[in-house]
Amino acid sequence: MRNLLYPRNNKPPANLFLHLMLQDSFRHQGLRRQLVQQLRDKGIQNEAVLDAIGKIPRHFFMDNAFLEFAYQDKAFPISCGQTISQPYTVAYQSQLLDPRKGDKILEIGTGSGYQSAVLAETGAKVFSIERHKPLHENTRKLLDSLNYHSIKTFFGDGFKGLPAFAPFDKILVTCGATEIPLKLIDQLKVGGIMVIPIGPLSEQTMTTILKKPNGETEIIQLDKFRFVPMLGDKAR
Repeated sequence: MRNLLYPRNNKPPANLFLHLMLQDSFRHQGLRRQLVQQLRDKGIQNEAVLDAIGKIPRHFFMDNAFLEFAYQDKAFPISCGQTISQPYTVAYQSQLLDPRKGDKILEIGTGSGYQSAVLAETGAKVFSIERHKPLHENTRKLLDSLNYHSIKTFFGDGFKGLPAFAPFDKILVTCGATEIPLKLIDQLKVGGIMVIPIGPLSEQTMTTILKKPNGETEIIQLDKFRFVPMLGDKAR
């Protein structure tokens, strides 16, 4: 695991205030172990995903007011009207995606950066898009402070993806779309998988999309969730 206290060559970070906030106590570590067991009890079996959630201090990715609640299996609001997803949702989507070491993954909706960090801890190379500029900038700083340099973040429109970096082995969408974004399918490798919640604002169906060699897709609809909506363009 990365040195989360002195991430760069064991030297104190320039922003001492940020350093003091990013403390990972034995209590937090114990709460993470309990959270991992809860996720096991709910059916999460992917050990790489569970190991990542057990390593990452979720409270680093949340506002101070919620530190005491960081290891409850609940979603919480963050800036720009967005949320940090419920840990079960993060684990569920990650398990469907089945990230492997060396996978090139496109994530739509960087948000707090927590889901990005979970993917990165499995050894994947993450390319993540966020449409809210303040959130994008703050999350980039946080990920840098935690030494997650394998995560490349971009300010942009998630519907357009990142054609300059395509194709991707896997694509994860962490916001609810009303329909399948065809431009993202175009950026998925043959044999690749996309995990995306599809449906109206009130409720979405978690959906996996497998891209076949003949260009067709295999679509599997799974459980119901509720996400913030996937929006086009860039919000400044």
